[in-house]
Amino acid sequence: MNLLLFIQANAENLPAEELAEGAETSMNLLEMAKTGGLIMIPLFLLSIVAVYIFFERYFAIRRANNEDAGFMNKIKDYIHDGKIESALALCQSNDFPISRMIEKGITRIGRPLSDVNTAVENVGNLEISRLEKSLPTLATVAGGAPMIGFLGTVIGMIQAFFDMANAGNNIDVGLLSEGIYKAMVTTVTGLVVGIIAYFAYNILVAKVEKVVFKMEARTMEFMDLLNEPAH
Repeated sequence: MNLLLFIQANAENLPAEELAEGAETSMNLLEMAKTGGLIMIPLFLLSIVAVYIFFERYFAIRRANNEDAGFMNKIKDYIHDGKIESALALCQSNDFPISRMIEKGITRIGRPLSDVNTAVENVGNLEISRLEKSLPTLATVAGGAPMIGFLGTVIGMIQAFFDMANAGNNIDVGLLSEGIYKAMVTTVTGLVVGIIAYFAYNILVAKVEKVVFKMEARTMEFMDLLNEPAH
């Protein structure tokens, strides 16, 4: 309480010009970015990469999950009626992973079921790889951005102590505070980019897992269809 009274008493004795300058002194994102130095450039580029990958993969995965509600029922009807060409045409008219898997399985009808299952699974693995494209890069951004931020922290602290050493007996608090400020800016930026990339990565992984689960369910459904006794 005594410290607050002391500060208030001294603030009242400050000239109006100094009070105005203090009121105008504030932080904004642009000034913080400039203070961070060259380390902010790779962090800025990594943030752009993370945002691009997230939205590109998000919409690609969502498209892959858009399955015609009656697709499998139509496939069952065509196969039961012996209309293999119609079933293939239906698969080719739909552009999503499940249709490509079923198409490969239909082309293998007549061979041993183990061969059909292997062919479908191989296509499924390729589709999963396509869905997971760029996800390792996003994971790298999530782990690498904080490390780059910490690198900026170390550089800022080294600069601060270097300036203090060169100052000799004329040590100014501003020298130390400037270096620490620069260090903290890079740390915060690296953590923000890393956290955003981390959450984006896990969101996409969860969506891919949903598509994979649906692909596995449709594969089992198709194989059960082929295992049904002929009428």
